[in-house]
Amino acid sequence: MSAEQISDEQWRHARTILDYHLLRHPPRRCDVAIGLGSHDLGVASTAAALYHDGRFPLLVFSGATTPTTAARFPRGEAVHYREHALTLGVPDQAILLEPHATNTGQNITLSRQVLTDAGHHPTSVLLISKPYMERRAYATARKLWPEVEFVCTSEPLDLEDYARSIGDAKLVIDMIVGDLQRVIEYPRLGYTIEQPIPAEVHDAYQALLRAGFTSRLLKN
Repeated sequence: MSAEQISDEQWRHARTILDYHLLRHPPRRCDVAIGLGSHDLGVASTAAALYHDGRFPLLVFSGATTPTTAARFPRGEAVHYREHALTLGVPDQAILLEPHATNTGQNITLSRQVLTDAGHHPTSVLLISKPYMERRAYATARKLWPEVEFVCTSEPLDLEDYARSIGDAKLVIDMIVGDLQRVIEYPRLGYTIEQPIPAEVHDAYQALLRAGFTSRLLKN
């Protein structure tokens, strides 16, 4: 399905859900940042910009090679993120690598271990993720590392621009829907803290499910 085949109503539903995913935390300086691995190199670009803006002195890139990112990042998400950040002027000594995580929970727990091993014990952490992953990343981190204050951010793109940057509008909406399903389902599995889902977000979710935006749903 091309971007032109997605109806105005479907784009509107996707924006409603994306707006829920975006936490819009006020910017503040944190002790460290963690760049969460994915297919999206914009995470590394955003991390570099925020480093140069003085938002943190130390950065962990976290992520292994996974089936959805192996073709784009064959040496692993964290490794490719680091290489990209270096080209954008982030000094090597400001970057720590966590190359083993294959899910968001591991991003948090393994990055925490990397920081501990390097002698760092932060009380505030900036989480940098894909735009539609902010809320789930926050919910995961609050579950697994509750004593730390987390601030979330992502690349500031509107939905259509983000879809163009990824190159597959249908997939982007599928991922927005899939992340909301995880926000709903993961608390009962013990993966995240619970978060309220506004009625209009739930309605948009159901409408997109009915329309077939389902490729990134959890497998039963």
